[in-house]
Amino acid sequence: MTTTTPATPATTATDRPAERTPEAAELIGGARERIDALDDRIIGLVQERIAVSAVIQEARISSGGRRVNLSREMEILSHYRDALGAPGTSLAMTLLELSRGRV
Repeated sequence: MTTTTPATPATTATDRPAERTPEAAELIGGARERIDALDDRIIGLVQERIAVSAVIQEARISSGGRRVNLSREMEILSHYRDALGAPGTSLAMTLLELSRGRV
């Protein structure tokens, strides 16, 4: 017994969405490479932020202070919200959680 697969209809340039043109594919490919490079930089900066936060926490704790400074965190949340709108607050919360853990 042989099985056959249905024939796939041939597509023409007019059948393809605009992003499937060679020009769009090149533009999208280049933009995605740029996004990947930006993401790598962002990840590196987040890792650096985590390390700096650890230094601050250690200094605060060793001098008898608390691990977390809530007024400073509120400043950070406001800064991100002002710069990026409501989603900035979520981003800042994620950065704070990565840097100091859950409170």
